[in-house]
Amino acid sequence: MRTTPAVLDRIARELPDHPAVVTTGGAGNPAAARTLTYAELRAEVRQAAAAMIDLGIEPGDRVAIWSPNTWHWVVACLAIHHAGGVLVPLNTRYTASEAEDILVRTAAPLLFASGEFLGADKAASVDRDAVPALRHVVRIPIEKSDGTWDEFMSRGANLDAVDERVAAVTGDDVSDILFTSGTTGRSKGVRCAHRQSLDASAAWAACGQVTSDDRYLCINPFFHNFGYKAGILACLQTGATLFPELTFDPENAMRAVQEHGITVLPGPPTIYQTLLDHPKRGDYDLSSLRFAVTGAATIPVVLIERMQSELDIDIVLTAYGLTEGAGFGTMCRADDDAVTVATTSGRPIADFELRIGEQSEVLLRGPNVMLGYLDDPEATAAAIDADGWLHTGDVGELDDAGNLKITDRLKDMYICGGFNVYPAEIEQVLARLDGVAEAAVIGVPDERLGEVGKAFVVTLPSAELDEKTVIDYAREHLANFKTPRTVEFLDALPRNPGGKVVKPLLRQHSERA
Repeated sequence: MRTTPAVLDRIARELPDHPAVVTTGGAGNPAAARTLTYAELRAEVRQAAAAMIDLGIEPGDRVAIWSPNTWHWVVACLAIHHAGGVLVPLNTRYTASEAEDILVRTAAPLLFASGEFLGADKAASVDRDAVPALRHVVRIPIEKSDGTWDEFMSRGANLDAVDERVAAVTGDDVSDILFTSGTTGRSKGVRCAHRQSLDASAAWAACGQVTSDDRYLCINPFFHNFGYKAGILACLQTGATLFPELTFDPENAMRAVQEHGITVLPGPPTIYQTLLDHPKRGDYDLSSLRFAVTGAATIPVVLIERMQSELDIDIVLTAYGLTEGAGFGTMCRADDDAVTVATTSGRPIADFELRIGEQSEVLLRGPNVMLGYLDDPEATAAAIDADGWLHTGDVGELDDAGNLKITDRLKDMYICGGFNVYPAEIEQVLARLDGVAEAAVIGVPDERLGEVGKAFVVTLPSAELDEKTVIDYAREHLANFKTPRTVEFLDALPRNPGGKVVKPLLRQHSERA
C-alpha cells in the first residue's frame, strides 16, 4: 500500500533503533532539541494522530502546519496522514492575513503553528474570528515551551482509533494540498495523492543513491516540496536520518556537517556559494558531504565544479519540478558531467513523460501529475489537457541526450521587433557580469519595436556598475533585439513568500518611474 502510514510502519520494523530525526535545538531554543529513532517516531506519530482524532478530526479534514523546521513538524505531518487527514503546509513567510486566506479556503479545523520565534508568534497572530472553521490551534514550542504541545499529546490515548483510520487510507487518497507561489495572481491549492508524493520523492532519492547510511541536513523549509517531499518523505522511505535546520546560518551548517557527519545537503545555489566563499570554511571538516541537489535558472558551471572539487561532493545534481507534478519532473543523474548538471535539469524521473509543445512550452504526463486544483475545475482543465499533458507554463528545450533546459516562463516572454524574447536568457548573461548579485528583466512598451528589455540589477556591496557597462556587456553576448535598452539599479528585487521574483511589481514600478 503506497501510503505514508504504511511506509512508516515498514521502516520502523526494519530499522527500529536507527535515528530518524535529530534536532540539536541550539542556544535559545532547547524545546526544539530531540532525537527520535524510527520506532520512537512511529510511536510519537500514532499518539499525535490519536490526539487529533480526540479533537474531532475526521477523515478528509485539512490540517495546516505553519512553522519552521522542527521535529514537531515531522510528527504532525505524518500524524495528519495517520488520522486520515490532508496536510496543508503554510509558508512561514506568509503574513497572518495570507495564512488566514488559505485556512478559510481549506476549512481547516486544526492548525499547528509556531510560538515565539525570531520576534514573531505565528500561533498568536491568527485572527480566529476571520477563520470560523478553525476550532483548535496547537502551539509548536521553539524558543520556549508553554505546555500546549504536551497538552495536545496527552489526548492521544486511543490508538485503536488510529489503527482504524490507517486501515481506511488508500494510495489514491489526497495526502497534501500545497499552494503555488502565486507570482501572477492568487495562489492555487494543488491536490496530491499519497502514492504520488511517495513515488516522486522515492525517484528523487534514487537519483541521489540515498540510503539509511545517509545523514541529511534539511535547510529547505518543510512547507515546500523540497523540504517536505525531497526531505521528510525521501528519508522516510530510505531510512536516512533527517537533521532539520530552523534557519540557515553558514557557520552553523558547516559545524553540523562536521559534528554529525552530514552526507546529504540539498539547497538553492546561494547556499553552496555562501559555503564556498565563507572565510571560515577551512576551519571545518566538510569531507563527509556526498550528495547535493540544487536548481535555478542560472547556475554557473564553475559553481558545480567547485562543489565537486573544493567541497569534494561526489554527486552534484540539478533538478526541475513544480507543485503540480508532485514537486518533481526531471533530474540529472550521478554520472552526468559538470556542464550537463549546470546547464540542464536532466531527464524525466518518477515515470514522467516529457515533450516540448507549442511556444516551446514544457509538457509533462504521467501518474504523478496532480489530481487537480482545490475547488477550481476550470484552472485544472486549463492546466491538464484532454490527453493528460500538464502544461507547465515553463519554456524549455531538449538537448540531443534528452536533457531539459528551462529557458523561461511563458508569461514573462515579450516580443521585440517581431522576435520572441525570453528574459531568463538575458538574466543568465547578466548574472555572469562581475559585480552583479542578481538581475531581472521585463519588457516595457516601445513605439518602434513594440517592447524592449529593461533590466533591474542588484549589485554586490563593493561593486561599481553603471547602465552603460551593463548594456555593453549584454550587447557583447546577446543579439541586439535581446539586449536591454535601459537598466535600473535596486537594493533588492521584490519577491513573493516563496522567494520568486514578482515581475508584475517590477512592471508597476517601471510604469510609475
